[in-house]
Amino acid sequence: PWPPERAVLVAGTLMGAGDAIAQQLVERRGLQGHQGSRTVKMMAIGFCFVGPVVGGWYKILDQLVPGATKVVAVKKMVLDQGGFAPCFLGCFLAITGAVNGLSAEENWSKIQQDYTDALLTNYCIWPPVQIANFYFVPLQHRLAVVQCVAIVWNCYLSWKANRM
Repeated sequence: PWPPERAVLVAGTLMGAGDAIAQQLVERRGLQGHQGSRTVKMMAIGFCFVGPVVGGWYKILDQLVPGATKVVAVKKMVLDQGGFAPCFLGCFLAITGAVNGLSAEENWSKIQQDYTDALLTNYCIWPPVQIANFYFVPLQHRLAVVQCVAIVWNCYLSWKANRM
């Protein structure tokens, strides 16, 4: 099993990769226009928030709903997507706004602007991924699987969170 520090390192690194992809492939900034500080901020959010919170959540979820049947996988996905994802996404957007220097009013306005669209996009991607993750993948590898799929998700989140 991966130690928590390694999971956090993976999450931070992949958050940075998602931001770099967002800047280069989605926003087409080019290397000259790449905002290195933005990539570093996204990595920091991955190291300090995404990795520890998501890794901890999977441990809690495994204790709440033990087992590895198809029914258990669906129950975990419903808890994950119905309870955890909406809260996590709101916190992520708030933290990103704060790290980007938005005032409380600007941050709240940006969250109101982005939250619903981001949550609906989340629901297009994550439920099938999570059912497979909870059914086929051992606990110690779930964060890694999610973070691999999340390169695309992180790219989207970085683009969404950094659009001013």
